[in-house]
Amino acid sequence: MAKRKLLAPKTGAQKKILIVDDHPMMREGLSGVINHESDMTVCGVSENANQAMDAVQRLAPDLALVDITLPGKSGLELVKDLKAMHPRLVILAISMHDESLYAERMLRAGANGYITKQQPPEELVKAIRQVLDNNLYVSREVSEKLLRRFSGQPAKIQSPLDNLTDREFEILGLIGQGKSPKEIARQLHISGKTVAVHSANVRQKLNLKSTAQLIRFAVQSEDFKALAGD
Repeated sequence: MAKRKLLAPKTGAQKKILIVDDHPMMREGLSGVINHESDMTVCGVSENANQAMDAVQRLAPDLALVDITLPGKSGLELVKDLKAMHPRLVILAISMHDESLYAERMLRAGANGYITKQQPPEELVKAIRQVLDNNLYVSREVSEKLLRRFSGQPAKIQSPLDNLTDREFEILGLIGQGKSPKEIARQLHISGKTVAVHSANVRQKLNLKSTAQLIRFAVQSEDFKALAGD
């Protein structure tokens, strides 16, 4: 019979982790992985951006583990707000979405790393420790892409989606979720006219001739993996 792994005793040097995810089962699973480690502990959980901003102010975590897909304000916009208000906060983005499309945007927004939910628990712990040590954490593929870009070398695969701004990318994702222009405007706290302008810019950049083509593209792209080369 295999021996059960004993938990190491908690110490006073623990790093405080805030989990921001709108799925209760995911929050519970992440908490279990983190609390299993002797050098880190979950100090709180939040299910949306507003709760996260309040929790960071109250709990002063060392690291925020932020999901990209949140109700209301997206994780991408939350990261920007957190970095503006708390520049020293370490942020690790976590998501079920395609890393090749989201990781670089999250890093530009201020995240210190990006990990997918498909990774095993030990890789999550490794990523947390790595960003807490003031290092970036991304996959080898994303790391190579960033190195090629900074060195001036062309990327192996150039997606038309790379030309979209963060706001345009966010609106395209919401269209893919079946949101109407009014719903998008309400969720993003912008005017319907602004949504229309962004949508028109997306159509132009993706060479789509009509709103119907834009909706079809957004709905059928399955998180836009096809144009990312998957």
